[in-house]
Amino acid sequence: MANIKSAKKRIKVTEKKTLRNKMIKSALKTTIKKFEVAVAAGNTEEATVAFGAAVKALDMAASKGIIHKNKAARGKSRLNAKLVAM
Repeated sequence: MANIKSAKKRIKVTEKKTLRNKMIKSALKTTIKKFEVAVAAGNTEEATVAFGAAVKALDMAASKGIIHKNKAARGKSRLNAKLVAM
């Protein structure tokens, strides 16, 4: 355990940021999974709505630095390819 006050603060800040990052990443995975379930079911309307939500979640995660911007672009491209293939 840290003894210095600034080190204690860094531990607290890191824990908060880690929690936020986990929350955003978990929400991202959930939205992508909803899209993939809609695609597997063949529901075009639901898949289109879920695609919009997934793209928004990917962009938000990339803007906050949770994932790299190229990973977000690759994810959006792959999801779009699945949507077009329906």
